[in-house]
Amino acid sequence: MTRTRKRRMMIVLLILTGMSVATAVAITAMQSNVMFFVSPTNVAEQELAPDRKFRLGGLVADGTVVQSGDSLDVQFDVTDGNHNVTVVYTGILPDLFREGQGVIAHGYLRNGRFEAYEVLARHDETYMPPEVQRALEEAGHPAAGGESKPAYGADA
Repeated sequence: MTRTRKRRMMIVLLILTGMSVATAVAITAMQSNVMFFVSPTNVAEQELAPDRKFRLGGLVADGTVVQSGDSLDVQFDVTDGNHNVTVVYTGILPDLFREGQGVIAHGYLRNGRFEAYEVLARHDETYMPPEVQRALEEAGHPAAGGESKPAYGADA
């Protein structure tokens, strides 16, 4: 090989190595930020790793909200009509949070309970997150409050 060919080969190898490292870093960063949506029925049917974070969605079951009087601890059940999952959360709940309303909680499943670090409530009477609406329809239950609109830009 001539000197020019060796130099070109080294440049090509350096570029390929750099692109491989950049791709590996990007994939690793994306995997750590991906959260899957899981319904209470999915939780009952699947064995989920305790250190895997995911989004739990459904309706807040009636009569299950228990707030601690001296702290920000709250416990409630999320249901899709077929199964319930107990959620524990420490913090201030959204203003629209109440029994019978749609909710999505972000957190981990530990010791049979879902430990949430963030709780989101739907924003008005007609909106329901598409994932929650799909899970409720698959379970054979219509969305609470009658018809619900899909999210902006979502398939109808």
